[in-house]
Amino acid sequence: METKTVSVMCFHDELCQVFNAMMTALSLLREGAKVTVYFGSRGVNALHKDKAGKLSCLPDMPEVGEMVMKRMDELDVPLVEDLFFMFIHEGGQVLACPLNVPLFGMSERDLIDGAKLAEPARYYKEVVMAADMNLTF
Repeated sequence: METKTVSVMCFHDELCQVFNAMMTALSLLREGAKVTVYFGSRGVNALHKDKAGKLSCLPDMPEVGEMVMKRMDELDVPLVEDLFFMFIHEGGQVLACPLNVPLFGMSERDLIDGAKLAEPARYYKEVVMAADMNLTF
């Protein structure tokens, strides 16, 4: 059976979006796909080693966000930092947009372990255009 390739793009730093992107990516990886997750725009904030564990759910709706966070805790779902760790250590690739990283006051040194700056032209040509599936969060 041929290995499927998947590109997942995340442009948000809101916990629910990042969580869904990473759960989807990890699930596909564990089913045998070659998966690359690309964080662009505000999504690069999710890769900041000091911010990844502090992401919030629905920050524009604090009461609902707190309820969702409490429910996620009750359900004992993995922390987003753990999803990043598992995904990278199981062979997934995490890339950050090199244009957005400095835009949000970051450098490559600020990224979580295992995340790398993307080479946009190469990423779009070799990952997005060649992918069997492209997902966006």
